Amino acid sequence: MLNKPHKKLDLWKKAVDLVQQIYALTKTFPKNEDYSLTNQMRRAAISVPSNIAEGAARQTKKEFIQFLHMSQGSLSELDTHLEIAIRLGYLSDDQSKESSEIMQNVDRMLSGLIKSLKK
Repeated sequence: MLNKPHKKLDLWKKAVDLVQQIYALTKTFPKNEDYSLTNQMRRAAISVPSNIAEGAARQTKKEFIQFLHMSQGSLSELDTHLEIAIRLGYLSDDQSKESSEIMQNVDRMLSGLIKSLKK
C-alpha cells in the first residue's frame, strides 16, 4: 500500500470506519435490494473517504476543498439512503444509530477541515 497524506488524516480513518459500518448494516437487507438500495448506500459510503483521499493528493487547497465538498455531498446522499432504509423497515432507529453518529462526526470533521483550509 502507498504511504499517502490522506492516511494520516483522522477524518479519512473515520470515513473508512463508516464504510465498514454501512457494509455491516446492509448485509441484513433483502436480497432484492442488492442492486438498488444496498448498492447505492455502499457506493455513497465508499465515495466519502475516496474523495478525501483524492483531494488530499491534489496540488492546491482549492482542489482539496472541492473534493471535501464532494465528500459532504456523498454523506448527505448516504443520510438519505439511511432514512429510506428505516422507512422501508430494513433498519430500526437503533440499528442506524451508530452509523448516524459516525456520519455526524465525519460531517463535523469535514466542515472543520474545509474551514481550516479556507484560512
